[in-house]
Amino acid sequence: MSDTEKTILEMNRLGKERTPFIFIIDFEMESPILFPLTELPPEKILYNINGRSNYTSQQLPSREIIFKKNPISINDYSIAFNEVIRNINHGNTYLVNLTFPTEIETNLSLGEIFYLSVAPYKLLVEDKFVVFSPETFIRISNGKIYSFPMKGTIDANIPNAKEIILNDEKEISEHTTIVDLIRNDLSIISQNVKVEKFRYVEKIKTIDKDLFQISSEISGELPDDHHGKLGSMIFGLLPAGSISGAPKKKTVEIIKEVENYKRGYYTGIFGYFDGNDLDSAVMIRFIEKIGDKLYYKSGGGITARSKLELEYQEMIDKVYVPIVRND
Repeated sequence: MSDTEKTILEMNRLGKERTPFIFIIDFEMESPILFPLTELPPEKILYNINGRSNYTSQQLPSREIIFKKNPISINDYSIAFNEVIRNINHGNTYLVNLTFPTEIETNLSLGEIFYLSVAPYKLLVEDKFVVFSPETFIRISNGKIYSFPMKGTIDANIPNAKEIILNDEKEISEHTTIVDLIRNDLSIISQNVKVEKFRYVEKIKTIDKDLFQISSEISGELPDDHHGKLGSMIFGLLPAGSISGAPKKKTVEIIKEVENYKRGYYTGIFGYFDGNDLDSAVMIRFIEKIGDKLYYKSGGGITARSKLELEYQEMIDKVYVPIVRND
């Protein structure tokens, strides 16, 4: 039995027994991590999931923060971008979330980034990677399941930024595609699925500028016995539509061909089950330590309307830490 199969069965068992647990699932679904809450080692894993956390805040020394980006060249990016467009033109896919690692230089440790960052979902796994995600994967509450796909990012300081992104045909098409995909995904495990809110704007503050991000809210009604199926349901929804594309299966194949690196835990999910309700996040806004270097993984959705320069810039704009200094 694979690690994935064991994790699914264990999540189902813990859910049925109403035992709280923490889970972390990588994009490839090859190395899932699962801990009943009473067995979670705080020296290895720290989390904050919408206010639920296993640590106390730390007072860190105030100093000037260094944060430099060294992205791949636009020429290297264009090789993968053009291959994605070729697949779109051949009808193999119509939306691909294309990502790349950007080497960064900073005087902050992963732990300091974790403590200083402001985000609804935060995760630190040893000295391996840190996540400060703004995006919910699924939330289960009172017998209903919710998803909040996030698609569309723009510099909030651009004049009329909100109007620009809300009226951009490419952004509308991309967001609509993901909402439709996730609505179909939720329909497999729930009933009366509907879009509660479509394309609303949220502001995210970062160390150097503010961003607007566009999300939607989708809901469905779960069966009464859903607690005993948590693992089966969650793995059945993976990978998350917002960080893969549509149609999902073929698009994931294209992603693995063109990105030329293994995403690992980046764009996987992590979450918390409290014994009754569940909350989880997509692992975007992700910094990983590889050897003695740090890499920030980021990207965006590519459609037939995408423009190379704009998509390349979006990938770079998403390389940020949500740290707001008042000094």
